[in-house]
Amino acid sequence: MLNNTYPYIDPVAFSVGPLHVRWYGISYVIGILLAWLYSRYLVKRGAAGLTTGNIDDFVVWATIGVVVGGRLGEALFYMPTDVIYHPWTILYLWEPGMSFHGGLIGVAIATGLFCRRYKVPFLTMADILGMAAPIGLFFGRIANFINGELFGHVTTVSWGVVFPAGGPLPRHPSQLYEAVLEGLVLFFGLMIVEHLTKVRREYPGFAFGLFMIGYACARIFVEQFRVPDAVASLYFFEISVGRLLSIPVLLVGFGFIAYGLKHKRV
Repeated sequence: MLNNTYPYIDPVAFSVGPLHVRWYGISYVIGILLAWLYSRYLVKRGAAGLTTGNIDDFVVWATIGVVVGGRLGEALFYMPTDVIYHPWTILYLWEPGMSFHGGLIGVAIATGLFCRRYKVPFLTMADILGMAAPIGLFFGRIANFINGELFGHVTTVSWGVVFPAGGPLPRHPSQLYEAVLEGLVLFFGLMIVEHLTKVRREYPGFAFGLFMIGYACARIFVEQFRVPDAVASLYFFEISVGRLLSIPVLLVGFGFIAYGLKHKRV
């Protein structure tokens, strides 16, 4: 068995005076930038009622939805006790910790408001976002690994990693598992669907449904390797918060696919 000590990486990439720029933030910026560019590419391939200008305008809306929703979700889903006794901490958006499920809700709200404001078809935008979201997920999980957080259970596998905050024994690098499954595998799987079929252009909501199902399955699978968050290791039949929150994501995904199949564009 290899004893792979965690390669320490300073979470601060560089500093400008009192301003500290962290790898975590850089990862989010890169993820959003690449997702924006890919979304523009998808629109050029065809997206009923949507233009690249709409994508450009939506970037700020999506960023706010991800950051605010992700932080609020982290506080409500994973730190409920802190919220009960210190409710003002929910406003500490600069604190570490971002919940995917909270970010998903935040982006969904931002998308709904944006589409209503600019008269853009919601399902068309949702499909584009679903196709591009794995890019952000990949960089977000890499950021988790750099921070040495959200690591897995103790393991004897040869690729186990000794994390500074995880004690002296090797653990599953569950952040990398998620980066591969939620990011790379899901992205290329959706890209294959995009290039070999016309489902995104013909069935509104179908591509977004595929993304939701793919993410939920990947998250539910990886949860068996990942140490549940301190406040989140659960009380619901031993189901972790991550798995519990992914079940409705899975069901909603099937709902979007069913809707798309019944409303084929002509």
